[in-house]
Amino acid sequence: MGIIQRVSGPLVIAKDMLGSRMYDVVKVGSGELVGEIIQLKGSSAVIQVYEDTTGVKPGDEVYTTGAPLSVELGPGILGMIYDGIQRPLDDLFKKSGAFIGKGISVASLDRNKKWKFNASVKKGVRVSEGEILGYVQETPTIKHYIMVPYGVNGKVKEIRSGNFSIDSTIAKVEHNGKTMEIKMLQKRPVRIQSKFKRKFGTNEPLVTGQRVVDTMFPIAKGGTAAVPGPFGSGKTVLQQSLAKWSNADIVVYVGCGERGNEMTDVLTEFPELKDPNTGRPLMERTVLIANTSNMPVAAREASIYAGITIAEYFRDMGYEVAVMADSTSRWAEAMREISARLEEMPGEEAYPAYLPKRLAEYYERSGRVEALSGKKGGITLIGAVSPTGGDISEPVSQGTLRVVKVFWALDASLAGSRHFPAINWLNSYSLYMDSLKDWYSSNVSSDFVSRRNDAMKLLQREAELKDIVQLVGEDALPDSERIVLTIGRMLREDYLRQSAFDEIDAYSTLKKQNLMLDAIMHFAKYATEAVKKGVGAESIANMKVKSEIARMKGIKENEIESSAKKIMENINKEMDTLIRAEQEVEKEEVRKK
Repeated sequence: MGIIQRVSGPLVIAKDMLGSRMYDVVKVGSGELVGEIIQLKGSSAVIQVYEDTTGVKPGDEVYTTGAPLSVELGPGILGMIYDGIQRPLDDLFKKSGAFIGKGISVASLDRNKKWKFNASVKKGVRVSEGEILGYVQETPTIKHYIMVPYGVNGKVKEIRSGNFSIDSTIAKVEHNGKTMEIKMLQKRPVRIQSKFKRKFGTNEPLVTGQRVVDTMFPIAKGGTAAVPGPFGSGKTVLQQSLAKWSNADIVVYVGCGERGNEMTDVLTEFPELKDPNTGRPLMERTVLIANTSNMPVAAREASIYAGITIAEYFRDMGYEVAVMADSTSRWAEAMREISARLEEMPGEEAYPAYLPKRLAEYYERSGRVEALSGKKGGITLIGAVSPTGGDISEPVSQGTLRVVKVFWALDASLAGSRHFPAINWLNSYSLYMDSLKDWYSSNVSSDFVSRRNDAMKLLQREAELKDIVQLVGEDALPDSERIVLTIGRMLREDYLRQSAFDEIDAYSTLKKQNLMLDAIMHFAKYATEAVKKGVGAESIANMKVKSEIARMKGIKENEIESSAKKIMENINKEMDTLIRAEQEVEKEEVRKK
C-alpha cells in the first residue's frame, strides 16, 4: 500500500511503494482506478492511470495487484467490443449508462456460459507450454484451441471433455512435483511478446479486395504497412474496408484515440456485415477495441498493446490475424504527454527520444511464426498515421516508415475528388512484390505481375504528360502521347477507383482484378498499334467499348468471366474496324494522288 504525493493529469506519483515492480497494475484512490507503474525512484512509484483522475488527491491510497497489465483470453473473446483496458462496452453501458464511470470493474469474458471442450490429448502424455490440449468450436468457422499456459511442463494426470465454463478445471498437469490445474481462461501480459519456436518469411499476399492494394501495392501475410495521410483523406475508411474484406482468419481492430463518430460507424456497421469468404456474420471473426479521443489519454497505450496480445494468442493457434491500428499517431501523442509530465528530455517535436524504439518494438510483433504448438500462423499489422497537414517528415511517420515494408500514401486531393481508396500510386510502394511474384503467377495469372508493371509505367508516364498538358494543352501533343493520357485515365477511374458503398464494387476478387486489368492493358496494346497505323487518338477515345470496360467494376463475380471475354472480342472488333477505315482513307488518298 502506498500514499499519493502528486497528481498531474493521468500521472500519479506515490510514495512508500517498496516491493513494487515495473509495469505492475495498481488501483489508485478510493475509486480504485486502474493504473500501471511506469517508473520507480527509490520507494516512490510513477503511475500512469488509464481512467479519469478527477477527484484523486494527495493522501489517497494506492495498492499494487502484484501482476502486470494483462488481457484475459479464452472462448467468448470473438465478437466482443472492448474499451482500452479490455472491459466489454456492453457491460459498462449496463452499469454506468452512456458515459463510462470511473473505477468500474467488469469481467472481460463471461464466466457463466458453458462451452463444449473436446480434448485432443490423453492422460499420461507429456505436454509443454503452448501445446494444444483440445478445442472449443467457438463459431461455426473458428476452432478455439486451448493451449497449455506458459511455464507449465509435465505429464497430464487428468483431462476431460464436456461442457465447462472458462474458469472450470479441464485438465491437471504434474509440474515439478506439483499438480497444476489448467482452465480454458488464460492471462497474458500485454507488454511481453508471446513465445514461438521460429519466425519465417512469407510468399502469400493478404487479399483485401481493394484493387489498388492487391494489384499495385500488395501486403504479404505477416507483413507490416503504414497508412499515412492528412485529415479527411480516408485512413479510417480504408482500414475499415481492409478489416471487412481481407482474407485473414481473425481481425483485431483497434480504434486508438480516433474521433467518437468514426468508432460509432465501426460499432454499428460491423455487427451487420457478412464475411465475403464464409457468408457468416463478420463479427464472428472480429475483436473490436474502442478507445476514442475523449477517453483518458494513457489508455491509448493499453489499447494498442491489448490488441496485439489478443492477435498473438490467435496466431499461436495457427490462424492468420490482421491487426488494424487506427491510429498510432494518437498513441505517440499520449506518450508525448506522459513524457512531458515526467519532465523527460524531449526529442524532435517534443516526442520522447524513445519513440522510434517503441514503434519498432510494436511492429516487430508482426510476422509469420511456427508456434510452440507446431502450428503456423501470422500477424499482419497495418497502422494508420495521422501527420499534421499530411507532412510525413514528422517523427511518427518517419519512425514508422523505417520499420514497415508497405507504404500506402493517402492523398487529400484524391479524397477531395471522391477517388477511393485515395492511395497515391506515384508515392506509394510495396517491398513484398518480388517475394509474392511466384504466388501471383501460380494462383492468378502467369503475366499478372508484368501487366501490373506495365500499368504502373503508363501511370507514371501519364503523370509526366499531365505536367506538360498544363503548359501547352492536350491538343499540342502527338497522338502517341494523347493515347497514354486516355489509357492512364482508364486505369485511374475504371480500375484503381472503387466505391466502398457499392455492394459489388466494394470487394473485387483477384480473378476479377486480373480480368479487368487484362481488358484495359489489351486495349492499351491494341490502341498503341492502331495509332502507329494512323488511327487518331480522338477516334480511340470515343470508342464504345471504353464504356463497357468502365462498367466491369459493377459486374457480379459469377458473370465477370463471360463479360470479360465478350469485351475482349469487342475491343478486337472495334479496333480492327478503326484500322481498316484508316487504311481505306489512305488508299483513297493514294488513288487521288
